[in-house]
Amino acid sequence: MQIKINDVLRAYIEPLTESEYQALERSILVEGCRDALVLWEDVLVDGHNRYQICQQHGIPFKVTENTSFRSLDDVKLWMIDNNLGRRSISDFQRGVLALRKKEIMAARAVELATQAAAEDAAIAPPEGEATKAKPAAMPLASREDIARAARLSSATIGQIEKIQKTATPELVEAVRAGTISINAAATVASLSEAEQVAAVAGGKKELQKAAKEVRELRAASRPAKEPKEGEYGRPMTEVDELRSENAALKEKNAALRAEITALQLRISELIDAS
Repeated sequence: MQIKINDVLRAYIEPLTESEYQALERSILVEGCRDALVLWEDVLVDGHNRYQICQQHGIPFKVTENTSFRSLDDVKLWMIDNNLGRRSISDFQRGVLALRKKEIMAARAVELATQAAAEDAAIAPPEGEATKAKPAAMPLASREDIARAARLSSATIGQIEKIQKTATPELVEAVRAGTISINAAATVASLSEAEQVAAVAGGKKELQKAAKEVRELRAASRPAKEPKEGEYGRPMTEVDELRSENAALKEKNAALRAEITALQLRISELIDAS
């Protein structure tokens, strides 16, 4: 079989760094290509780096075809979920992938809704009979949904969205390389393009300095906060604030426990059904 390379799919997932590629190459040279390459018909979906290394060194490899794909978007969704399940990718990569999934799912939901409306208009129900609503694919509707898919906080997803919208390519690359944190990069992304480029050129210390200066400027421009009221209308003390934070954490912990229970139940159902 002649394997075809789709440039869109090859570039869809964050490429390996040079050191990661070299580590993979050493592993394949010693142990061979252990994992099968995944194909969509004759198009390579997963294993571009392994395929390149095997071709370069004449190392045999196995392939498997995923027959569930019906479109390029199906392939992209599979690639996203496959990579979100890996531990080696960074938080920034997780957020970017989850946001891509949101876009695909939202577009698919609109497409299904439009198709359903067209079908309903073409086939009118008998007089007096209500039209039954057809189920549509549920998009990742909220920032919380996206955060859950990426296993990140909704605040981090918001910061990644800001970086994607306003950061220069140089600043984005600095985040990917781990030179600057997501939080700090989102802060620096509020600067002009020239200031961002200059900060990146100055290295890690200059980026940290730029983020600190932006935060200090924001803090100075905020109006002074009035003290919060605690019980009986008195100002909130530090103890009150700690109690409030403790209550919020307990509530979050309870929600996480409920989610874990639901996941365990789903796993049990899948095992029983297999």
